[in-house]
Amino acid sequence: MSRTARQPLKSASISVQGVVQGVGFRPFVYGLAIKHNLRGWVYNTSEDVKIEVEGAAEAIKQFRQELEGKAPPLAHIENITVRHHRPVGYEDFEIRKSQAQAGKSQLISPDVATCPACLAELLNPRDRRYRYPFTNCTNCGPRFTIIEGMPYDRPKTTMRYFQMCPQCQAEYDNPLDRRFHAQPNACPKCGPQVQLVDNQGNLINDSNAIAEASQLLKQGRIVAIKGLGGFLLACDATNETAVKTLRRRKKRPSKPLAVMVASLEEAKRHCYVLPEEEKLLTSPQSPIVLMIWREGSSVSREVAPNLWFLGIMLPYTPLHHILLRDTGVPLVMTSGNLSEEPIARDNDEALRRLSGIADYFLIHNRDIYSRYDDSVAMVERGTSQLVRRARSYAPYPIRLPFRAGQVLGCGSEEKNTFCLTKDNYAFLSQHIGDMQNMETLEHFESTISLYERLFRIRPEIVAHDLHPDYLATKYAHELGESGMKLVPVQHHHAHIASCLADNGVESSVIGVAFDGTGMGADGNIWGGEFLIADYRSFRRAGHLEYLPLPGGDAAINKPYRTAIGYILTLLGENGLNAAMATLNDVKGKQPRQASIGQVGDVEIDIIKRQIERKINSPLCSSMGRLFDAISALLGIRGEIDYEGQAAVELEMNAYSSLIASSVSDKGISHAQEHYSFSMVKDEAIRVVRLKDLLSAVIDDLRRGVSDGTIAVRFHNTVAQMTNEMCRLIADETGIRQVALSGGVFQNRLLLRRTVNLLESSGFQVFTHRQVPCNDGCVSLGQAVIANFAV
Repeated sequence: MSRTARQPLKSASISVQGVVQGVGFRPFVYGLAIKHNLRGWVYNTSEDVKIEVEGAAEAIKQFRQELEGKAPPLAHIENITVRHHRPVGYEDFEIRKSQAQAGKSQLISPDVATCPACLAELLNPRDRRYRYPFTNCTNCGPRFTIIEGMPYDRPKTTMRYFQMCPQCQAEYDNPLDRRFHAQPNACPKCGPQVQLVDNQGNLINDSNAIAEASQLLKQGRIVAIKGLGGFLLACDATNETAVKTLRRRKKRPSKPLAVMVASLEEAKRHCYVLPEEEKLLTSPQSPIVLMIWREGSSVSREVAPNLWFLGIMLPYTPLHHILLRDTGVPLVMTSGNLSEEPIARDNDEALRRLSGIADYFLIHNRDIYSRYDDSVAMVERGTSQLVRRARSYAPYPIRLPFRAGQVLGCGSEEKNTFCLTKDNYAFLSQHIGDMQNMETLEHFESTISLYERLFRIRPEIVAHDLHPDYLATKYAHELGESGMKLVPVQHHHAHIASCLADNGVESSVIGVAFDGTGMGADGNIWGGEFLIADYRSFRRAGHLEYLPLPGGDAAINKPYRTAIGYILTLLGENGLNAAMATLNDVKGKQPRQASIGQVGDVEIDIIKRQIERKINSPLCSSMGRLFDAISALLGIRGEIDYEGQAAVELEMNAYSSLIASSVSDKGISHAQEHYSFSMVKDEAIRVVRLKDLLSAVIDDLRRGVSDGTIAVRFHNTVAQMTNEMCRLIADETGIRQVALSGGVFQNRLLLRRTVNLLESSGFQVFTHRQVPCNDGCVSLGQAVIANFAV
């Protein structure tokens, strides 16, 4: 009796959706079919991977189970549908040519760090890809940054210019090879090549360019290196002079720089690395991870002045692996741009824009289609949280707990991202940057067009911030003039909605949104907000009291102006005089930056008049500005040269008070002391009064209490007021879920203390995981809210 007679043929048509292209999924399916003696085919479409198999019923059942259970590590399966039908009678199993489908879209894999198999080849002198900086396979390498269209095939990538040699083609055509249909597949004979040129574009070396670049780096030179999503500026991180030179040329006086090290072992020599941080560092995403900096590290303190945390990443491309091994020292790796500009992408563009910064350029001839910065992450309470979502995370979507329409959220002014929704997905873009110049606006517009094309989205609704002067808002209004429906969304409502979407929550929550600035529904500047919110609406239940920002943006850039404005308003002129006398008398205090004790009479008089006459002194309820004011009051940071600097250095002073006795490989513990504060109810809204807090801080200064101790007490006070406000709101509403969002919650000390208190009070607390808590999440919240707009 024949096998067919014993086991009648069954047939199944299978559709697999998710990130299943460019991740070795089709060869995996091929091998699985061969293993189970199945016949049929598999191919990519613009929407999914389609499979048809024929064979024994039990074999098809096992095939279906292993299809999901043993999928390639980079695959993210969202949905599998199976339809049974009569057998056709296939003779074998084959991988068929991809088919494009009009109007259909497919999830796209982000770029992936070099896998162990490719790294082994790269470092093996007997391998044909030894030291080849573009080694990759279906498990690693460039993806989204080289894709121009879907389906994901070589002719629709920037690799289409490189014809594979016979050996590479044989790998590409072999379904059992890990390079089967690896679209960027290449080798030294047929693939992209590296060159070293000077900052005038003159060729220095094209045969051993990486080795020579490493020598230049060891000599203290600055080298611009073309990576996956753009150029990075590199220098020896242990060479203080080189770091200072890079800062001066890049016009980045003190904002922290990232460092790349050759190995995990080296990372541990420079930082305390928790198990969760190790997992992040060595993940396929390979982000910059912010970790506690070891005192004995050889990395210059100029890399991250006044900070306890250092951002470290491991090599994520073959070029990086070679360069770091050749150089033998940690390298600063920072975005190839002048401050506030988009990262440079193309060779000619980089030479034009970066020739005043870099001495040499390590370039190559594989084009980058989409600009991408490095992602930044941290670990808090055992959970990874993104600070900047870019390379290796975007464009993987956030899965929504509802079916969405085709909506565009345009995002905020700072740390801009945009978001497109469709079906159950929110496609949050990579970090675009601060929308303060035309170059960034062009990057924003071109990336929206790319996402719309690749994911087949044609927005019908456009959501935007309430602030009329944001470039992203102006862009939305231009779309509105063409007939699209516009939905204005309050900034902090968007923050909370994004946290809900991040966690798949659909119920109403108490939303705590702490950040620097966001236009409020009443026209004032908000930023210390307690909302009752869901996707559809919000109600303001509490906030910090309104205080003036004398000079508007000038107060943001010069926090001592904020401190003076707060003291004048809350404690009067006598209170200001007493505070200034205290600062000038206490222990011969020498502030590192301008503090209120050093401000001249003329400027103080100007600030007084601005407040009294309400001239360019907008009212503000911002928690971020309160952190600034306390930082300036303590003389920690009176003027800033990067966003959030005063608050960050206040947090670092708190750590200085705790670090000696409490830092270890297990993290940081916290003291419990806090200042008093009061709350009053103004109609249905509770307001946190800050007079008692400010008076107590000045009293501590007068008594000679250290800055670090005051900083710890202040952090604890903010956590206490957050917990108390949430408890009062919960008593009235019965809501026991709290969502935390806003850039202030990047402060680990505050976040940990606040979550601990809330949980001890019986709240379920939601924090961000997949998207940043800063303004990089706002576009997601906008898009989600607009989906529920009437």
